[in-house]
Amino acid sequence: MACKKGKNEPDNEPKSRKSDLKSHQSFPDNSRKTPRKKAGRKSGSFSKVCYGCAPKKAESVKTAEIADGTIDPAQWGKVYPVEYDLWKKTGEPTPAGKSRYKRGYDVGEERPDKLDEYPFLALLYNGWAFGSEYKEPRGHLHMIQDQLDVDPGRYKAGGSCLTCKTPYAPLLQKEMGKNYFSMEYKEVLSKIPKEHQTLGVACIDCHNNKDMSLRISRGFTLGKALDKLGVDQSKLTHQDKRTLVCAQCHVTYNIPKDAEMKSTDVVFPWDGSKWGNITIENIIKKVRSNPENGEWTQSVTGFKLGFVRHPEFELFSNNSVHWQAGVACSDCHMPYTKVGSRKVSDHRIMSPLKNDLKACQQCHTESPEWLRSQIFAIQDRSMSQFIRSGYSTATVAKLFEMANKAQAAGKQIDKELYAQAKNHYEEAFYRVAFIGAENSTGFHNPSEAMRILSDAGNHAGKAEALLRQALTKVGVTVPIKIDLELTKYTNNRGTKKLMFKPKHEIKDPYAEK
Repeated sequence: MACKKGKNEPDNEPKSRKSDLKSHQSFPDNSRKTPRKKAGRKSGSFSKVCYGCAPKKAESVKTAEIADGTIDPAQWGKVYPVEYDLWKKTGEPTPAGKSRYKRGYDVGEERPDKLDEYPFLALLYNGWAFGSEYKEPRGHLHMIQDQLDVDPGRYKAGGSCLTCKTPYAPLLQKEMGKNYFSMEYKEVLSKIPKEHQTLGVACIDCHNNKDMSLRISRGFTLGKALDKLGVDQSKLTHQDKRTLVCAQCHVTYNIPKDAEMKSTDVVFPWDGSKWGNITIENIIKKVRSNPENGEWTQSVTGFKLGFVRHPEFELFSNNSVHWQAGVACSDCHMPYTKVGSRKVSDHRIMSPLKNDLKACQQCHTESPEWLRSQIFAIQDRSMSQFIRSGYSTATVAKLFEMANKAQAAGKQIDKELYAQAKNHYEEAFYRVAFIGAENSTGFHNPSEAMRILSDAGNHAGKAEALLRQALTKVGVTVPIKIDLELTKYTNNRGTKKLMFKPKHEIKDPYAEK
C-alpha cells in the first residue's frame, strides 16, 4: 500500500547530532565544520510517497549515567550493549585482501613484521627493540597483549609504554607521579587489577560516564600538547573531539631520559606548531633540540637518536583535504551502521578499505571499486617514494659506518663535512621514520606525505655526497653501489632470533616502470 507524508507531518530523519547523543553514536548532520546538504531534501512544502510498509525509524541512543570510576567496559556494556558488542569485534581478524599495504591482522594470514616488509628499517633501527620485532598490531582489544607478546625490549621504557594502552593510565599517572614513567613496565602493569591487566582502550578513554559526551582523558599528554598549540580546550566542538579522542594515542611522542636512561615523561613534540599545522620540521626540531630525547643508539652510525611513532593525527591535521572539509577520524574509521533498529557509530574501528569503503560513501557518490582504485594509486606513489628514500637513508648510514671505521684507523675525516652530513642524515632519518610509522601509507595527506618523502630523499642525497667527498679526501675508495649487508640486520633479530621472511617484503610498485 502507499503512504503519504504532508508538509506538516514530522520527518523521520533526525535533524541534528546535537539532538541525539553527543558522542560517537550520533547522526550525521551539520555539526561538521563544513555543512553537508541532505540528499533529496528540498525547501518549502513537499510530500513523500512510499510503497509497502514504512521502515521503522532508527532509534536514538538513550543515555544513562555510569557510576564514577567504572573502567570495566562490560559494565558500560550493560547500558550500551550494541556499542559494547561492536567494540569487542576489534579483537577479531579483519577481512583479508581488502588493503594493499596494511594486511595486519587479516583473516587466515600471518601478521607481518615491518622489518620483513621493509628490510632497510632493520638496518636503520638496529640498536634497539624496534629493530628486533616490529609486528603489525591487532585491534584495540589486544593492545596490551600484543605488547606483552613482542620482543621485551619494546617496553624497556617502563610505565611510559602503557600511556596509550590501558584505560588505567590516567589514574596510574596521577597516583604515581614521575614514578609512573620510570618504573619497570611489568611493575606498573601489576598495579592494575589482575582481571584488567590485558585490557586495551575502553569506553572510559573516550566517553564521559555521565552523559556519553566525548572527553580527553589523557590531560597529562594530549592536554599539555594542546596548550602548546594555543588551543582553548573549553571551546573544542563535538566534531573536534571526534578526532581528538583518537589523537590521545595516534600521535608521535618523545620519551625523555635522565642520566641513567630512565624515562621521565611522555611528551608530544608540538612546540612551535599550530592547530591544523603541526609540521614535520617542528617535530624534528623538537626531537633534536634536547639530548634527553635521545632514547637509543643506532648501531650502524653510533648516533644517539629519538624516534617517531604513529603520527596519524599530525599528518592528517596538517592542512589535508579531508581536514579542511571538516572530516573527523570517526567519520571514516567509525562510520554509522544500523544494528536492528539502532543507528550507531561502528565501534569496530578499522580501515575504510576493510569495511568496503562504506564510510567514503557517506560523502562520495562514486562506486567502491573506483574509490579503492584511487586510494591504491595514492598509496602506490607514497610507497614507492618511501622505499626509495628509505634505501637512500640506509645507504648513508653505511657510509657513516665506513667513515667511523676510517677514523678509528687513524684517518682524519673532515669534521665540517662530517657534521653537515650528519645533519642531513638525521633530517632524512626522521622523515623516513615518520612516514614508516604513520598508518595510512600517505592517504591521510597525500601531498604532505610526498613532500616529506621528497625532502627525505634530498637530505639523504646531500649527506651521501658530503660523506663521499670526506672519504675520498682521506684516500678511502668508496664503491659506487654500497653493500647494505641487510642479512646482518634482518636475521637472528632480538631475543626470539627472528629470521627474515622474504614473502612479506613489499617491493617498490614503480620499480619496473
